[in-house]
Amino acid sequence: MTDAHTLGQAFDALLQPEKFRDYGPNGLQVEGDRDIRRLVSGVTASRALIEAAIAAEADAIVVHHGLFWRGQDGRVTGWMRERLRLLLAHGIHLFAYHLPLDAHPTWGNNAQLARVLGLQAQGRFGEQDLGFLGQGEGVWSGPQALADHVAATLGRAVTCVGHHDRPVRRVAWCSGGAQSYFEAAIAQGVDAFITGEISEPQAHLARETGVAFLACGHHATERYGAPALAAHVAQNLGLQHQFIEIDNPA
Repeated sequence: MTDAHTLGQAFDALLQPEKFRDYGPNGLQVEGDRDIRRLVSGVTASRALIEAAIAAEADAIVVHHGLFWRGQDGRVTGWMRERLRLLLAHGIHLFAYHLPLDAHPTWGNNAQLARVLGLQAQGRFGEQDLGFLGQGEGVWSGPQALADHVAATLGRAVTCVGHHDRPVRRVAWCSGGAQSYFEAAIAQGVDAFITGEISEPQAHLARETGVAFLACGHHATERYGAPALAAHVAQNLGLQHQFIEIDNPA
C-alpha cells in the first residue's frame, strides 16, 4: 500500500517529466482520496478505461494520454464532466505521462515497441530525441516483409508506402502520431520508418526518397509503455497491477 505522493515520486524519478516540453501536464492529473493498493494501466483515460478500472477496484490509474491538453476547451461539460465525475465519485487517482513515457529507454513506448518487434535501438533522432534508430535481428527482404512482420506482431493492418526492391537493414521508429519525424528519419539514412499515423505529405516523400513509411496505428504502437512502467513501479512498491486494453482501431 502507498499514497499518491509516493507513487507520483516513483513515476517522476524514472520519467523525469521536467526535462520535456509537452502538450499537457505530466504526473498526477486528478487526485483521489484513497490509499493505493491496486494500480491499473492503460493507453488513454477514456470513460471505458475508467469504468473498467472501477470494476477492477483500482485505486489509481496511469495512462499515456491523460485528460488535459494545451489549447483544449477548459469547460467541464459533456464527456469531460463524465470522466471526472467517475474518477472523483470513486476516489481514484489519475496519473498521465505523455512524451516522457515515449522517450524512456527501458519502460517507454518506443523502447517497448522495439522489444515487441525485435528491434535493437542504436541511437536517437528528432525533436527532444523521441525518435529511435536501429535494426532488427535479421534483414528483411523489403518493406513489405517488414510490414508483414509488424502487422502479425501488433495484430492489425499496416499501411506501407514507398516500396523499393532493396533489403531493409536500418530502421527508424517513433510511436503514435510521429509522422512529422519522417524527414528527420530520412536524413539518418534509414531504409524504413515505423510510426502510428500517416498524413498526406509522407506518402509523396516515401515514394520520392525510397524510404518506406509504415503507419501501424497510433494506439497499436503505444500500448506497451504504460503497462511496462506500471508493472515495474508496482513491483517496487508492493502494489497489485493490471493492464486494461480498450480496443481502438486508430
